[in-house]
Amino acid sequence: MVPFSIATGTMDYAQNIFIRVQTDKNIYGVGECSAFPMIVGETQDTCLAMAKEFSGLWIGKDPLDIKERLLELDLFTAKNSTIKSAFDMALYDLAAKDAGKPLYQYLGGTPRKVETDITIGIDTPGHMAKQALNFVSNGARILKVKLGKNAEEDILRIKSIREAIGSGIMIRIDANQGWEPAEVKHILQELAVYNIEFCEQPLRSWYDDLLPELVATSPIAIMVDESCYNHHDARRLMKQKACNSINIKFSKSGGISEAMEIYNLATEMSVPCMIGGMLESRIALSAKLHFAYACPQINYFDLDTCLLGHLEDPCIGGAVYSNYHLSINDNPGIGADASETFLKNCELVKIC
Repeated sequence: MVPFSIATGTMDYAQNIFIRVQTDKNIYGVGECSAFPMIVGETQDTCLAMAKEFSGLWIGKDPLDIKERLLELDLFTAKNSTIKSAFDMALYDLAAKDAGKPLYQYLGGTPRKVETDITIGIDTPGHMAKQALNFVSNGARILKVKLGKNAEEDILRIKSIREAIGSGIMIRIDANQGWEPAEVKHILQELAVYNIEFCEQPLRSWYDDLLPELVATSPIAIMVDESCYNHHDARRLMKQKACNSINIKFSKSGGISEAMEIYNLATEMSVPCMIGGMLESRIALSAKLHFAYACPQINYFDLDTCLLGHLEDPCIGGAVYSNYHLSINDNPGIGADASETFLKNCELVKIC
């Protein structure tokens, strides 16, 4: 893939794992995850090592007992949410296939309009403005701009982008924990004049105690991402009024099951959510779109990972883009799989 830079580092390639969980009914479920080491702390190698361990736990077990199967993973090891999300996804794919329904119907949802933003990685102000203009020329209406490296240059980055694209395009910003407490209020005040929809994760997660005051005083709404992995984090942050919204990602939550817990709790507390991701292919993207269909109070969509420089598409079927709008077929399960031609060139591990 084309290198992609955020405040905490640069990804030179997508570190993805694809799994299939086979049953004795000759039905299999598929799952995919994308390790992002500088955020979640997992790599492709650690995900593969844990996948080998997880696979043995499920031999001879009922895949439709999703709660029990996922509990086995949690009892086996703490954390490792990225690789757990692939196994979770495979179970939901299996369950929906067994029910003969597309996943969104299995989850109780219905299709709706989904328009993703498109992300601009950190670069020079001039290059970022040029990229923004290219995206807008191609039909983008919502830009997500990565910041978090050099406060004053961040302000110049947004100034340059806004001047290039005009006032009619939505801009969201994401600092990926890059700013310091001493500078964050000044930055947000300076950026507010450029009509910013929200700012995602301005501070390191260990500064969560500072978020309630920031939320109360910031002229820009605050969304949490790296501060919120599970519904316990969500409950704490919302009760403390430490966020205006939450970014849900399968790779942080461990998959659909916990993502739904976060969403349900946020809905109860009238806190809007976004569905986002790491660098997954259209396989995991398909599962995220089904999830978005099933969660009508998800207001924001950051589902552009497949547009960010993947050099090869391993997916057959699945979600498709029409410019920046997404849709999917009504095939059972997530409706996506990996191409056998693509898999022939991948490392294969089989656990029986």
